[in-house]
Amino acid sequence: MALSFKKEERLCSRVTIEQLYADGHRLMVFPYSVQWMFVERPASVTHHPDHPCQVLIVAPKRKFKHAVDRNRVKRLTRECFRLRKDLLYNFLDEHGISIVFSMVYVHNEILTFDQLGHKMDKLLTALQHDIAKTLPS
Repeated sequence: MALSFKKEERLCSRVTIEQLYADGHRLMVFPYSVQWMFVERPASVTHHPDHPCQVLIVAPKRKFKHAVDRNRVKRLTRECFRLRKDLLYNFLDEHGISIVFSMVYVHNEILTFDQLGHKMDKLLTALQHDIAKTLPS
């Protein structure tokens, strides 16, 4: 799998985001709060079969007053996810499902790249377990 983070993998649809926060499942893995939900694979899957999920990364203005800090948190989070996404993608492909999810950074301080990497591993493992619990039978 390519270690990239393309436009197709980013959650941009306002309608989908509103539905995610209204109907999604919540999961807390410090320093992230994760909201996720199942989605139907769109018709565009024939063009982009390698992307079984879309991700929204959020660094709230309430926690980080300066845009530089918010951008740094989002950049580090994107990079950690990009390097570890194959764990989640393999799980989703194995079960033939697609999801959308958001990661909201809730810590007051910016962690280092190595610390965020370990947290991202925990987050993706916890997300897989939560998805497995709620899989439609």
